[in-house]
Amino acid sequence: MKFFIDTADVAEIRDLAATGLVDGITTNPSLIAKSGRDFFEVLREICDVVPGPVSAEVTAVDFEGMVTEGRKLAALASNIVVKAPLTVDGLKACKTLSDEGTKVNVTLCFSAAQAILAAKAGATYISPFVGRLDDTGIDGLELIADIVEIYEAYEDFTTEVLVASVRNSGHIIEAAKMGAHVATIPPAVLRAMYKHPLTDKGLEAFLADWAKTGQSILSSDDSSERRSA
Repeated sequence: MKFFIDTADVAEIRDLAATGLVDGITTNPSLIAKSGRDFFEVLREICDVVPGPVSAEVTAVDFEGMVTEGRKLAALASNIVVKAPLTVDGLKACKTLSDEGTKVNVTLCFSAAQAILAAKAGATYISPFVGRLDDTGIDGLELIADIVEIYEAYEDFTTEVLVASVRNSGHIIEAAKMGAHVATIPPAVLRAMYKHPLTDKGLEAFLADWAKTGQSILSSDDSSERRSA
């Protein structure tokens, strides 16, 4: 499973990208607004930091506007993925941009029927919103299972399932078990994935035992190596 980070905070992206675990970035108008910075400046910086796909969303709601904005966004960097909403005009724009060779992430997916339409329109990614479905009392992960099953049934469907609106590591684990291709993860959730009390407890015990030896790997000489030579 590929990990995208769902943020427009460049400092946060630099920090997480240094782990080597980040495959791409997703942004949206809300995240860009939260950064308080110029839209295009932020996108260029992100594309410089992360060589993988960077989703940038159009703000137009009509077909012509989405295509025009999509072309402008795609011209910013080779790793830009144009993000378009799952509407009639959005799918038309997806088809046009995809036919031109631009990668498109179709977002705001809440049903398997919508996901089928996105695949037929040539979407590179489909973004089903797991957490938002959970909020309404519907199991969002069931949607992921349905889409993965449908896509696997058709060789000509090349669209990747990008699990969005992730709220916790459980969403990621279950989606990975289902075979979802990508999860876009808030920074806090990714950092929480490192944590387990038994890891902390085990490390504490190892370090305590090592301290009792009075040794240091960095400050010790290589006398034992010389004796064995």
